[in-house]
Amino acid sequence: MNQTRTLLFFALMFVAYLLWTEWEKDYVHPPAPPAPTGQTTAGQTGADAAVPGATSPAGVPNDSGAPADGKAELVTLSNDLLRLTIDTRGGSIVRSELLAYPTEPETKKNPTSPPVRLLDDEGAHFFAAQDGLVSSTGAAPDHRALFHAEKTENVLADGQKSVSVDLTWTDPSGVKVTKRYTLKRTDYVVDLDQRIENGSTAVWNGNAYHQLQRVPAEKVNWFKAYTDPAQHSFFGAAWYSPESKFESLPFVDFTKKPLNRQITGGWVSMLQHYFFVAWIPPANEAVTYSSNIVDPNSATPRYLVRAFGPAIQVAPGQAADSIARLYIGPKLQGTLDVIAPGLELTSNYGWFTIIAQPLHWLLSQLHAISGNWGVAIILLVLLIKAALYKLTDAQFRSGARMRKLQPRVAALKERYGDDRVKMQQAMMELYKKEKVNPMAGCLPILITFPIFIGLLRVLSESIELRHAPFFGWIHDLSAPDPFYVLPVLYFIVTLLTQRMMPTAGMDPTQAKMMKVMPLIFGVFFAFFPSGLVLYWTINGATSLLQQWYINRSVDRADIKAKTA
Repeated sequence: MNQTRTLLFFALMFVAYLLWTEWEKDYVHPPAPPAPTGQTTAGQTGADAAVPGATSPAGVPNDSGAPADGKAELVTLSNDLLRLTIDTRGGSIVRSELLAYPTEPETKKNPTSPPVRLLDDEGAHFFAAQDGLVSSTGAAPDHRALFHAEKTENVLADGQKSVSVDLTWTDPSGVKVTKRYTLKRTDYVVDLDQRIENGSTAVWNGNAYHQLQRVPAEKVNWFKAYTDPAQHSFFGAAWYSPESKFESLPFVDFTKKPLNRQITGGWVSMLQHYFFVAWIPPANEAVTYSSNIVDPNSATPRYLVRAFGPAIQVAPGQAADSIARLYIGPKLQGTLDVIAPGLELTSNYGWFTIIAQPLHWLLSQLHAISGNWGVAIILLVLLIKAALYKLTDAQFRSGARMRKLQPRVAALKERYGDDRVKMQQAMMELYKKEKVNPMAGCLPILITFPIFIGLLRVLSESIELRHAPFFGWIHDLSAPDPFYVLPVLYFIVTLLTQRMMPTAGMDPTQAKMMKVMPLIFGVFFAFFPSGLVLYWTINGATSLLQQWYINRSVDRADIKAKTA
């Protein structure tokens, strides 16, 4: 395989990878699943009757049921990173704003931008974190019950380490429940404590549950599906167990592969590009995790994942607490596993995690040194090229020798005409005589391709590159180059690289493909995030320089051998 075929192999593998990620992703609105037949009993609607084969613990209410009477209000809880909006109807978090992450890059022309809203109570973008209690023997407040809050504004003040809000619910029987949400300074974790005080005369038996509900993103046109990096990221549910580690469930599979499993020491989440929300029960509790679809036949079905806790028993005159944590924030590598085991896997690098995670760590270290993510990408390319220099050196030297043999290969082609068998035999004899290995380019590409894909995943998924400026005209490495400078540079580099490759003996169709390849890839990368195009351009430029240097050294060695 000569140098040209190596490049074609690399390109085809890359296109195959893109097609695979397109198939794997779930950023299109999934079709509403068919209504279950013969499985819905009287009074069953919504979450408990939505999906055949999917089960949920008995007693958890349907959203379509009648809520408690009374007027609800919205309560705000804020620290320096999060601003949460809690609805007293159910005591659920219905809105979350990530104060450190603006929606758009902040520039001189656009100095302020609203923060990213992750949880949202708007219909088309509905995404809520809900929790509640259910009881088979007495009263309990579920996520539709009406709570009461003494204060509607709770903000972390200067000098405070944490801020809390209490929501109370009382039943005429004497059972009282207090939900306390707590935010600590510089923390994306919300602590939840549901305190059950049994003032009745009977033993209270029940369970706590925590769930996430959301409406998937709307279907987008083909152009946005290609140009928007978020469309290539995983969008759906994910969970972790110590036995099976990280697992995911795209929205299209909620009907076919419903989750229904008891796990101790796990968590459950909803993922999207850059950000996620996860319920984290206590590590020592055996929790039943399940998935479901609420109102599957509506225009906006809601996809649900739930953590149903173990039994709680509270004697008369006694109290008990059910605690859990809720993470609402970015996929910050290096910090998430401290919160819960396996939480860093939410970055979802897929099969290339074993390569991508070390590359992310190395990129972060280079950023700590350089102070600029674009410079860190350049330094990372140079380090990878240095580490693989010996492999690529053999590849380029083989290509240089084959390039020098082009006149002789052309003569063989003219001699044997269309007799491909004799032509190949003659070429193999020539390569053997001149000690040229046409397969020398295969090993480097087989080793470097997984590294490239791992780095591609890192640059696509790393929250650190979101809105990160480089220099000059590039204000956001996660967005395409606004003036297409990098794609044009990449086109030039690819064109020059192609001209240095041996072409003798090439199939005419392959030769035509090679001529248009620089233009195709230039247009292809025009809509890619500039951070990725920067990587490709620097990688191509360093390979071009290495190939030029090796070509010259081979020429000098040949001249020296002839004059010796």
